[in-house]
Formats: sequence, C-alpha cells, structure tokens
Amino acid sequence: MQQLVVLCALLASFWTVSTGSGDWCYQTQFSCQHQCNAPEKWNHANQDCAGRHQSPINIVTRKTLKDERLTPLRFDNYQQIFKGSIKNNGHSVQVGIPHVSTVSGGGLPATYKAVQFHLHWGDNGGPGSEHTIDGEQYPMELHIVHMKSHYTDLITALRDKEGVAVLGFFYENSNSANRKYDPIINTLQSIRATNGSTYLPSISLAQLIPSEQNMTSYYRYKGSLTTPGCTESVVWTVFENPIPLSTEQLKAFSKVQYHDGKPMVKNFRPVQPLNGRQVFYSGGAVILVSSTLLVTALVTALGLSQSN
Repeated sequence: MQQLVVLCALLASFWTVSTGSGDWCYQTQFSCQHQCNAPEKWNHANQDCAGRHQSPINIVTRKTLKDERLTPLRFDNYQQIFKGSIKNNGHSVQVGIPHVSTVSGGGLPATYKAVQFHLHWGDNGGPGSEHTIDGEQYPMELHIVHMKSHYTDLITALRDKEGVAVLGFFYENSNSANRKYDPIINTLQSIRATNGSTYLPSISLAQLIPSEQNMTSYYRYKGSLTTPGCTESVVWTVFENPIPLSTEQLKAFSKVQYHDGKPMVKNFRPVQPLNGRQVFYSGGAVILVSSTLLVTALVTALGLSQSN
C-alpha cells in the first residue's frame, strides 16, 4: 500500500511539471485517478500563486499594529433583501449579489460594491477556515467579495492593485442553530453536484454577518485571491468576532460534492508566508475598554470629591 502511495506521488510530480496544467484542486481532491495541481503546486496552474503577497495568512495578534484610521466600516444597502443564485462551482458554494451593496470607510481606499460571497470549510465541522488567528483555525470562513464601485467586472478590477476588497468572517460552533442561515442551509441539497444551481429564498447580507456594533474589531492587510489565479490585488478585512452555526449546520456543507462525486471537504488554501507584510488592527475592543475605564475613573473621582 505504501509503495502505491509513493508511486502515486511520483506520478503526480511528473504530471504537474510536465504538463503545466491549469487543473487546480484542493488536497482532498487529489488521487491517482484525479492528478490535479494541489495547493503546493498551484503555481503550475498560475504563476501568480508563487507571489510574495499571497493569502490567506496566519494573523499573529501580538505582531499586529494598531491603526487609528481603521474606524468602523460603513455598510450601505446591506439590509436590502434580494434573491440571488446559489451555485456549486466545483470548489465552493457561491452566491451572486444582484443589487448594489457597498462598503466604505475604515481606512479603505475607495467605495467597494459587493459582487458575490462564498465559503471555505473543513470536514463535518472540523477546522476549515482559510485565515487563522494565532494558529487557531475556525470551522468555516465567509468571504464577501467587493470591487471598486466604478468597475463593471472583477477581471478589470483585479488589474488595479487595490481593485478588490474582501471581507472575511469566521464561524464558530454553537449549541443552537442560527436560523438566519436557513435559506442557505436548506438549498445545499439542491446544489450537491458540481454546477448545480438554484435561487435562494429572500435574504440580505446583513442577516449573515454580525451586527455593526460587533464589527469594530478587525484586521487589515494587503494580499491576494485565495484561489488561482491568486492575483495580488486584494485589500483584506478579517473580522475578529465569529458567526455562530450549529454542528449540524456546519456539517451540511460537507454533503456538497466535487465534480467526481467526492465530498467537498477541506476546501481551504493553507496559510501563506507573510514575507514582511504588516497586519494592522482596528483596536475596536481596546477603544471600548479604554472608554469604560475613563468613565469609571471619572465616577470614582467625583465620588471622592463629594465625600471630601
């Protein structure tokens, strides 16, 4: 058995180097029958995947730098209800956003409009986020992809070094189901096969993410798309507070399938080297704590003065 595994690996090495195929995949898709470019060889699918400013990354909190410009972001039309299409694109579950929702402020260099969102997950609720925090990998991660509002398509936006902004949200395991996610969870069985698509019941972007007062703490850095072509044109905002989903809700994503019928599990890219980049932190929680301490100090001071 071990000899077969070694032979398969040798064949894989020869196949990717000799063909330079654009057929990329996640590690869980690779087999002797399906010899594709797994993440460590994505540069064979697209040379940009070997760039120095790649995503995702491991965010080491003690090495982040607080940036006062990273104020709360402004979300416009995130409350608007829409009926987008949800599709199994062979690598993830993706939802198109048919109306104009924008994000701005918070140190972003422009106003960006939402184009689509998709998710990355583990195996039946196991570790599956793309970004990690101090080495901790969450069960799943949501990416809401935006482009500068004056662009009409992502291909054009990606030619701009700051043309795309992605908002990243982690998920955590909860004891109770998050009913706001029912519209998505309930459609997964209809898109189990690759290229399966259907329309979502009415949803809004706002219902899928934390409330605005719980989105003041976030990380910011310059990076790339996390799938080939790995273009380094992304302003990343990764939020600290996770979204709760029950174990059963998380497991539902693992019932979706790759094109060969194998379960779509662990569809995340491993973290990439930081290569000298600085990760910034909004410090939202620190500001709130400081304000509380200030109020406490004032009340104490007033109390002392009155007692004297």
